[in-house]
Amino acid sequence: MPGRVKPPGPENRPETFIVPVRVLLQVARFVRISQNEFTSVRKLYESVMSYACHGLFFREGSALADEIAKEVEEEEDLLPAARKVLISRGWVEDVTFGEREARVRGSVESAPGAESETCHRLRGILSRLYELSTKSRARFAEVECASTGAKECVFSQEES
Repeated sequence: MPGRVKPPGPENRPETFIVPVRVLLQVARFVRISQNEFTSVRKLYESVMSYACHGLFFREGSALADEIAKEVEEEEDLLPAARKVLISRGWVEDVTFGEREARVRGSVESAPGAESETCHRLRGILSRLYELSTKSRARFAEVECASTGAKECVFSQEES
């Protein structure tokens, strides 16, 4: 029929090349962010979103914990090994894990003089690490914070 377009035949098709996909090994890169920068970012988000951003910080921490857990060897006990990672990455100066709590000295998120708790990402990290360790749901609340004058930050597991 005149005017009909014929589908391209083998003579009209361009040659198809299947290009092998290069698998690049992802090398973990780290950036340095200061304690003052953490505080500035928190204040910026709070100015725009009020306290709703604290939930986002918590979720961010939870995602970070999944990456931290990947650094732990299978035969290692998760919490003591994660402690080493948290210290080496500068999140804390030290952390001790109890049965239903964690105590942190030197949280990078602490900002002395704040009106309320500030360690929301760390709260997410600790909650998720406990979940991975106990294989049950765990959610921590920051019940004491160095930002509000406490000697250390204390995170306690909330009742389900």
